[in-house]
Amino acid sequence: MDRITVMRSFVRVAEEGSFSRAARRLNLSGSLVSRHVAELEKQLDIRLVNRTARAVTLTAAGHRYRDFADRMLHELDAEDAALRGLRERAEGPLAVICPKWIGNLDLGEAIADFAVDHPKIHVRFEVGGMSDRTFDFLDQGYDVAFHTRDLRDSTMLIRKLADIEFVLCAAPGYLAASPPLKDPRQLAEHDCLVHINDPIWHLHGVGQEVHFRVPTAVYSSNSYMTLRKAAVRGRGLALMPVRTVSADIQEGLLERALQDYSGPARSLYAVHSPGAHTLRKVRVFLDYITAWFTRNPMTVQ
Repeated sequence: MDRITVMRSFVRVAEEGSFSRAARRLNLSGSLVSRHVAELEKQLDIRLVNRTARAVTLTAAGHRYRDFADRMLHELDAEDAALRGLRERAEGPLAVICPKWIGNLDLGEAIADFAVDHPKIHVRFEVGGMSDRTFDFLDQGYDVAFHTRDLRDSTMLIRKLADIEFVLCAAPGYLAASPPLKDPRQLAEHDCLVHINDPIWHLHGVGQEVHFRVPTAVYSSNSYMTLRKAAVRGRGLALMPVRTVSADIQEGLLERALQDYSGPARSLYAVHSPGAHTLRKVRVFLDYITAWFTRNPMTVQ
């Protein structure tokens, strides 16, 4: 029998001096409350109450245990209330992790805005160092993890936040000095700047899909920000997240190549632990980030 349950029954009997009155307060039957106290005495191997036809009184051991049980139950109830408050209030620490490349782009902007608008939530935001296993972020102490790959994990709650569009681009000087580029098959004739995690370029357009594996990258990096610098300097073609290069395209530092073709379709997902008891600060955070990307889509302008 559950120790906490029988302790509550015992403390109520001690307060009321009666099994029947205690039972009414607990909304239980008198016989069940009596069994609770008897079970507690059995667990402790000592008599806690004196039972007579007219009253129930505590033994010396019963007085001692009543004080202990009352103190423990009060602490337990207080802690339960505090934890419920954490779940119901949008405040306290919030740990978030995401891949480096997206953390250095729009997601970093969105989370910075969130931190300003919700000062009672203290954000710890880390980029990079993510595991391939979807749920590992929980073991590492994070509340939310962001991914840009399709996820299939029924043990986690997954929310799609935004679509991420890519664009093939290069500096105007590079395009002017290089062979014409009218068809994806001509990519093999060009210098290509490649993210080391995306060695195959997936392009969609004109009723077809093209999957081009760059034979030799003239420049490679694990950072889109670094690839952007090389592209602006005219080193070659790069397949880039739109928001990384949108300002460069508007200013004429870069131009879109193969404009009839779009880049790969990728999505941004947020992952957090499942269940009805999701902390309110997590719900507030995800709602905010979702709304932020609705206002600031990562698409071609």
